[in-house]
Amino acid sequence: MRVLLVEDESKLAHVIEKGLEEESFTVETVRDGEQALERARQTVYDLIILDVMLPGIDGLAVCRELRAGGNLTPILILSARGMVEDRVRGLEVGADDYLTKPFAFSELSARIRAILRRRQPADLLLLRVGDLTLDPISRVVKRGHRRVDLSQKEYALLEYLMRHAGQVVTRAMIAERVWDFDFDRLTNVIDVYVNHLRNKIENGPEPRLIHAVRGSGYVMRNPDETG
Repeated sequence: MRVLLVEDESKLAHVIEKGLEEESFTVETVRDGEQALERARQTVYDLIILDVMLPGIDGLAVCRELRAGGNLTPILILSARGMVEDRVRGLEVGADDYLTKPFAFSELSARIRAILRRRQPADLLLLRVGDLTLDPISRVVKRGHRRVDLSQKEYALLEYLMRHAGQVVTRAMIAERVWDFDFDRLTNVIDVYVNHLRNKIENGPEPRLIHAVRGSGYVMRNPDETG
């Protein structure tokens, strides 16, 4: 799931980025309100984490402008201002939640998942290909009734393939979205991870879901689909 983090404190931004990436979120960080508005208008995010005290346009103005423009992306405000009137104002301009600094990352994570559950019912978020399911909220992966334990990168790779089920995705596309680097034709890291993933989700007699496309990349298909 894709998160826009708007935070001008570098150390705090790094902590949040690292924590969310460990929970398999894709995080894009900007440092001021103008950049936040630009990115939010250009890209669809699952969540915006928004600091209030920002250079230029403050977080409350960003939230107000996004809502006025029809942007319904869930917004979680972070602020050192913890008075009741500050929290009320944040909610009144359109934020879904308000968390006061300093905070424990575990609380931030819990509030994020609560927001996502409220805004998007879990059954709508569940990804399914054949008897393989992935819940982006709980990050639980199952093949039938069997739970599948994945590393962070394996999970991110599987989520990307499942969100593009039926479509051929190239190694370059996977490198950009899952690893966030340009694909080097000499590296086999993507193929290695795909093989690791296959070994975990295609166990024994279970039908194959991930298929190699010669000269292109990979495609994930339901077992009853041909091609």
